[in-house]
Amino acid sequence: MWIARRRLVEDLARWRSAGWVTAEGEAHIRQDLLERRSGASLPTVLGILGVVLLGFAAMSFVAANWQDMPRLVRLAIIFAGLAGAYAAAAGLFARGMENFAHAAILLGIAVFGAGIMLIAQMYHIEGHPPDAILVWAMGALGAGVLLRSNPALAAATALFGLWSGWETVAFSYYLSAPDNLVPIHWPLLPAAAALAAGFTLNRWWPGVHLVGALLSAWLVLQSHAVGGDTRHVIVALIGLAVTAGAIFVARANKTAAKTEAVVADWSAVLLGYGLITAYAALWTLQFIERPQTAQLILLAVLTIVLLLVIIFQGLSLGFRGAVWLGYVGFSIEIFSLYVKTVGSLLGSSLFFLVAGLIVIALAALAWRLHRAEGDVTWDEEHRHV
Repeated sequence: MWIARRRLVEDLARWRSAGWVTAEGEAHIRQDLLERRSGASLPTVLGILGVVLLGFAAMSFVAANWQDMPRLVRLAIIFAGLAGAYAAAAGLFARGMENFAHAAILLGIAVFGAGIMLIAQMYHIEGHPPDAILVWAMGALGAGVLLRSNPALAAATALFGLWSGWETVAFSYYLSAPDNLVPIHWPLLPAAAALAAGFTLNRWWPGVHLVGALLSAWLVLQSHAVGGDTRHVIVALIGLAVTAGAIFVARANKTAAKTEAVVADWSAVLLGYGLITAYAALWTLQFIERPQTAQLILLAVLTIVLLLVIIFQGLSLGFRGAVWLGYVGFSIEIFSLYVKTVGSLLGSSLFFLVAGLIVIALAALAWRLHRAEGDVTWDEEHRHV
């Protein structure tokens, strides 16, 4: 996990300065981490791109001559391509060329999806189009779990997102009357749970982030699909609940006798996605739904307070990602308010005055927090002196 590696490298310097680790020991540890690094190298990237290009070349050639082939030959090509891709993956795994093997698995997934579409076209199978994407996504999920392939699981995540979005848009199209409520697409939730379980089984934590992004996009999309004036409010409340829960767990973990790094990592992840979800809904309420002036002021104050709280908590808990999300959200909020209110609600000079005071208050808050943390560190270091 890259987060754990980064923290270990940061801790090594501190341990060496404290005399707990020798310089030679630190060098050996860094070398071992470098040798065990599993990141993709340039040959791997080029090899994967080459395999993908060859796959598209083969599919383009077959597609150009598809209509002239008998049906049995077409079916034989589809199944031969599918079997060949996974046989190549098995051979590459046996040779220890895992990255190239994952590329072959992706090629097999692409052939599987193309086979679904082509077989439906050959036999004039008509039905609900998103169902084909669902079958494709389930095949990618099965390949990712059975073959322990993170790229396959990532492809499955994208396919499940496409399937859910297509289902939601399809319902929105068929139920286009303003009084009709579009059913929330709940089936994505068990699919997301299966994806998260697969990534966790493989211990590939960036994939869990992909699932979090998928759920955040799904939640925001559902709020746009369903009717009612409170749809974005509900999404904002859900995001705020996740954010508050993450802060509570992180605080409890920090004050415990033994802090758990895994709990801290998951709290940081949930805090980030909770903030993104809540802020997306609040921003929509302010700048898309056209609120009244009083409502806009109230929503803007709540949003800025939320961002300040996130920045404060991020600094206190050591969640750098949350701090940067708070800064980015704060900048977007201020700029959006300026574009919406200049010349109407606030004059330019008054607007920048208020924004400047908020920024100064933020700087003072951060300074007080760092000073408080410095006092605590000083007390701990000199407690036994």
